[in-house]
Amino acid sequence: MYTKFGRVKPARHLFDEMPVRSEASWNTMMSGLVRVGLYREGVGFFKDMCGLGVRPSGFVIASLVTACGRGGCMFKEGVQVHGFVVKSGLLSDVYVSTAVLHLYGVYGLVSCSRKVFEEMPVRNVVSWTSLMVGYSDKGDPEEVIDIYKGMRGEGVGCNENSMSLVISSCGLLKDESLGCQIIGEVIKSGLERKLAVENSLVSMFGNMGNVDYAKYIFDQMSERDTISWNSIAAAYAQNGHCEESLWVFHLMRHVHDEVNSTTVSTLLSVLGHVDYHRWGRGIHALVVKMGFDSVVCVCNTLLRMYAGAGRSEEAELVFKQMPAKDLISWNSLMACFVEDGRSLDALELLCSMIRTGKSANYVSFTSALAACFSHEFLDKGRILHGLVMVTGLFDNQIIGNALVSMYGKIGEMSESRRVLLQMPRLDEVAWNALIGGYAEDEDTDNALEAFRTMRMKGVPANYITVVSVLGACLTPGDLHKHGKPLHAYIVSAGFESDEHVKNSLITMYAKCGDLSSSHDLFNRLENRNIITWNAMLAANAHHGHGEEVLKLVSKMRSLGLNLDQFSFSEGLSAAAKLAVLEEGQQLHGLAVKLGFEQDCFIFNAAADMYNKCGELNEAVKMLPPSVNRSLPSWNILISAFGRHGYFEKVCETFHEMVESGTKPGHVTFVSLLTACSHGGLVDQGLAYYDMIARDFGIKPAIEHCVCVIDLLGRSGRLAEAETFISNMPMKPNDLVWRSLLASCKIHGDLDRGRRAAEHLSKLEPEDDSVYVLSSNMFATTGRWEDVESVRNQMGFKNIKKKQACSWVKQKDKVSKFGIGDRTHPQTLEIYKKLEDIKKLIKESGYVADTSGALQDTDEEQKEQNLWNHSERLALAYALMSTPEGCTVRIFKNLRICSDCHSVYKFVSKVVGRRIVLRDQYRFHHFESGVCSCKDYW
Repeated sequence: MYTKFGRVKPARHLFDEMPVRSEASWNTMMSGLVRVGLYREGVGFFKDMCGLGVRPSGFVIASLVTACGRGGCMFKEGVQVHGFVVKSGLLSDVYVSTAVLHLYGVYGLVSCSRKVFEEMPVRNVVSWTSLMVGYSDKGDPEEVIDIYKGMRGEGVGCNENSMSLVISSCGLLKDESLGCQIIGEVIKSGLERKLAVENSLVSMFGNMGNVDYAKYIFDQMSERDTISWNSIAAAYAQNGHCEESLWVFHLMRHVHDEVNSTTVSTLLSVLGHVDYHRWGRGIHALVVKMGFDSVVCVCNTLLRMYAGAGRSEEAELVFKQMPAKDLISWNSLMACFVEDGRSLDALELLCSMIRTGKSANYVSFTSALAACFSHEFLDKGRILHGLVMVTGLFDNQIIGNALVSMYGKIGEMSESRRVLLQMPRLDEVAWNALIGGYAEDEDTDNALEAFRTMRMKGVPANYITVVSVLGACLTPGDLHKHGKPLHAYIVSAGFESDEHVKNSLITMYAKCGDLSSSHDLFNRLENRNIITWNAMLAANAHHGHGEEVLKLVSKMRSLGLNLDQFSFSEGLSAAAKLAVLEEGQQLHGLAVKLGFEQDCFIFNAAADMYNKCGELNEAVKMLPPSVNRSLPSWNILISAFGRHGYFEKVCETFHEMVESGTKPGHVTFVSLLTACSHGGLVDQGLAYYDMIARDFGIKPAIEHCVCVIDLLGRSGRLAEAETFISNMPMKPNDLVWRSLLASCKIHGDLDRGRRAAEHLSKLEPEDDSVYVLSSNMFATTGRWEDVESVRNQMGFKNIKKKQACSWVKQKDKVSKFGIGDRTHPQTLEIYKKLEDIKKLIKESGYVADTSGALQDTDEEQKEQNLWNHSERLALAYALMSTPEGCTVRIFKNLRICSDCHSVYKFVSKVVGRRIVLRDQYRFHHFESGVCSCKDYW
């Protein structure tokens, strides 16, 4: 009686006072201990029984085995009881053997459960169901269905619990055909009105995406428990119906009046997006109010919710406040840090996790390896590789794939390939990681060789494989050698209908120089999604067709397509390159209107657009305060100050950035060194170059070396520039020799210029700049025969010089001017204005500098040729077509010549107007006869 009411103490007292105890007394007492959850006391009591020779009943043994499972940490005791069962011959008792079977399933040892099951002389529906539970808990729905088939084959009918497991497994497999068959069995067996079965049906339809069916079942239920409500909430959540999930939650609280931890976890799982962040924070508040913030699984869902919304700081705060943390908690925060770009924090978290004694699993190391994404993380990646080997996780397929991917991202392709060859089993993910690494490294031949080897070994390619290998095709030569054969393979293998592959084909043709084929592919597509349009935007942007990019963006809007962050970024970038401020402002305004104002990519693209359109103040105002500034934002600020000639501000900003704790990157030093080059800060620039590897552990890239050569060359230190090239850590490319040749032209160094031109012509024989720079260098020093020779070579090779062009943007109209252009409708007025300008500035002391007029003519003709320059025509037109006192904005596609620069200074002083000119390299701000570049550009 006492044990039935849970009164164990008086029951035990009475038991201890009994002068004579029968087997029934012992069995009753032990059952009582197990019933109230005193599992360890029950095991101890069992040992006392055995020591006294008292034989426990099968019922008691079954409950004791079950207790060992419920205890959570009593596996050893459970195995001992199993041994006793075998020794005592109780395994033939179906209840005892079923309890043993279930015990192994609880501890995840389903192979042991299967062995016990197969040795059972008698099996009932509970035995079959227990085996199903083990495989279901392990996440193996296919095995659950196989067990169900075996059960039906032996003529054993399902009960409510087994049928629920089978239905849930169908949902996980998303097998609609099988699901329909199971529904037939449900109706046939008369279980359709059982609550557990109805709950499983709601869950199954939710997993299969049939939310309407799930709702129909839910609405027809005669009774509902908390699981019912959680199932319909999960059905909505899994299919992206966030508002419906919230409505179910509202009804639960007011109609059902019971919410548990599963409810809030389900709801939080759908709120992991920046658009739902406000709702997510509201549910978080309810979690605290209801006391669920001490439940580990709920806190883990909170972590994932904040991670999905890109709020790693809030996720970190949740983690720190958790009273208890499991492995999922640590792994969730680590993955959140990686997703948010906080790689060092992710690696530090792994160290903390190991220090606290937590056993890192493959998920932990997969996140940590994903944090190592650039060459500066090579040493850390190798340490992780060592830890993986020590912990015995290398044979894990996911870990092996992550290692191949990590070395690929870092650029260590030989190491990536070595890891792949050591893996015990190679799947398509491993090969995709290797091919993707080669593609990222622009190693076309090895990417294609890896693809061929993958196919030879019989590993099936998927769309990711095809996209990766297409991404390795980069040049016109690659198009004929690899790109078109790949296109043929795509058609024959049936990948042509895949959206990702179609978009990659558009991109591949564009990168390989065949933009017309990209347009043809695009125009033939019947259904174009936003990704397809973005691929076309990127294709045109790659070829420098900024106007076409803006036209496509406009067409997307007219078709009612919702622009995403990539569309806006490409559009803003095109507006920046074309320097069309009004179009850029409109795109920025639309992005804000659509709620993208917090998107870092669009935010930085808009700031860059304002910078390149000459609106430096707008660009600076857009950027967040230094304490909240990201690396891209710092880079934009440094680039903006450098482009506009504020070189001291560039250096100040760089040091402010370092002091704020933000580590500079590759782009930072390119902008910094470029600013030093254009500002004549030679020694300072060289000191910054030394910092790259010494202070920040960044491997100097070819772009940094080009900046140093330009830095030395512009200042006339040409011998040092040539020595630097010979000592470079990598092979010089066309940019290196072009930079040296340009400096030789400025300073008239013919010998070095010839050598640079020879190197450049070998690398880029069709590049017009080789011949133009050489011709200009000879013209500057009066070597007219050499000039003629170079021009004859250009004619023989049919190489055209890039024509100078300047333009003025006013409202929705762009007025363009070439050299000596007379096509403008107001040509007569423009040339008259030009004569007025010439007269005004000559009276103020202007004297023409004809050293930059590179024709073999007399001085008078040279001066006349200078007044035909496109930037002077644009200046005359801008002055006559803008109100007095307004700033004049002019853009040029090439570098402004020295005499035009002098004209602009004089004009700004004489007419009292501020003039802003953007040439190929930078902005010149002319005001009161002075230029922001201080005549060094």
